Amino acid sequence: MSRRQGSGSKTGGPADYIAGLSSSGPSQRQLRVGEEVRRVLAELFARTTFRDPDLSDVAITVTEVRLAPDFKHATVFVTRLGRSDVAALLPGLKRVAPWLRTQLAHKLTVRTVPELHFQPDTALDTAMHVDSLLRLPEVQRDLGSADKNQPDED
Repeated sequence: MSRRQGSGSKTGGPADYIAGLSSSGPSQRQLRVGEEVRRVLAELFARTTFRDPDLSDVAITVTEVRLAPDFKHATVFVTRLGRSDVAALLPGLKRVAPWLRTQLAHKLTVRTVPELHFQPDTALDTAMHVDSLLRLPEVQRDLGSADKNQPDED
């Protein structure tokens, strides 16, 4: 039986599985446990001073956690507010992942604690780029002419 379902789109591969993506979307339990993992990790990053030199005196924000359907892997999306150099922190985060997983095991009541995989969250950067594009004079001109061509619906 094929992993792919539907119209033959390219979803359902191993990377999608680890990221917690499936054709039907995450389950309610995946969302609930993912949010709990995000909360605990955010608390750990806020209160802990890491001995790793790459992570000392660094404020890390956990924006989202996606769990795989079997709850064995969690993709953690992290960012630094106001800065875009989070990719340089990924090796340090990978080094402290086993310790973070142990701390999760102490604070969560789940059967298995997921293995943590860190990814930079670029959603805010993308949104800011789209916003800057929409503010260009050429786009404003085009948007203004589109509004004038639409009849009022009164």
